[in-house]
Amino acid sequence: MKPLHLIPDDVNVPFLKFRKIFYIVSLVMVLASVGLFFTKGLNFGIDFRGGILVEIKTDGPANIGALRDNLGSLGLGDVSIQEFGEPDDVLIQLQRQDGDEKAQMTALAQVTDALGDSVTIRRSELVGPKVGDELKEAGIYSVVISLLLIMVYIWFRFEWQFAVASVIALLHDVLITIGFFVITGVQFDLATLAAILTVAGYSINDTVVVFDRIREYLRKFRKMELTDLLDLSINSTLSRTTMTSFTTLLALIALFAFGGEAIRGFTMALIFGIVVGTYSSICVASPLLVVLRLKRKIPEGEEGQEANA
Repeated sequence: MKPLHLIPDDVNVPFLKFRKIFYIVSLVMVLASVGLFFTKGLNFGIDFRGGILVEIKTDGPANIGALRDNLGSLGLGDVSIQEFGEPDDVLIQLQRQDGDEKAQMTALAQVTDALGDSVTIRRSELVGPKVGDELKEAGIYSVVISLLLIMVYIWFRFEWQFAVASVIALLHDVLITIGFFVITGVQFDLATLAAILTVAGYSINDTVVVFDRIREYLRKFRKMELTDLLDLSINSTLSRTTMTSFTTLLALIALFAFGGEAIRGFTMALIFGIVVGTYSSICVASPLLVVLRLKRKIPEGEEGQEANA
């Protein structure tokens, strides 16, 4: 039985020929994401903005419309109500109330009284604005520190050009994924942030595979033009890259379809991020080595092999 290949082993796509188009497309997407972030902003969850969260179980499928009318009449501000996995499992989110913790407890008691005995309250949480601000700050630090450590690792393993190219590609992935959440309005919480960091790790893994092949071919084909060598490296790892992404996406799509509302944002971030990360590993990270003027550092006396025309 022959192994499955999404891409033939002898594929020869001239990716470097279209690198300027890739640069323009990526730059437009990144600038659009940044612009949307500062104008429209993310739909932060309670983890970041503070508020009241209540999870309930109803007797039979929940009547979301009736619940929304019931709780909306309390005058507690914005109320978000959605199914949380099963039809009888509902997640209620309220904006933070004016005042101290006592005001939040009063609002929670109002919600509990309005729901009555017909539902079972599974959990209730209060998140203050200070905690939300601290989580935002910690999230930013985690992303920045992760990118810096990845750059240091790549710098030690390869040359500095590889490190800079990998970090630019990772920033590209993170910013475009954030832009996706701004456009869709999907709630951005701690689980989503974890997914973005996971995407960064997945993307750098793909990038390092290609970089390893580039380094190997730099020694093997000493007289080959750099653009041709980069094309050869990308194409020789293309089957592995696409197959890994494809199998990962199959699992994530299943989680998105059947995993329920609790992990919906997490899986959306991973699905979109893996697509973007695969694109950046092929079309952004490696072509950037041309812009960064990667130089060959071959020890004297080491024989190379001339490339075939």
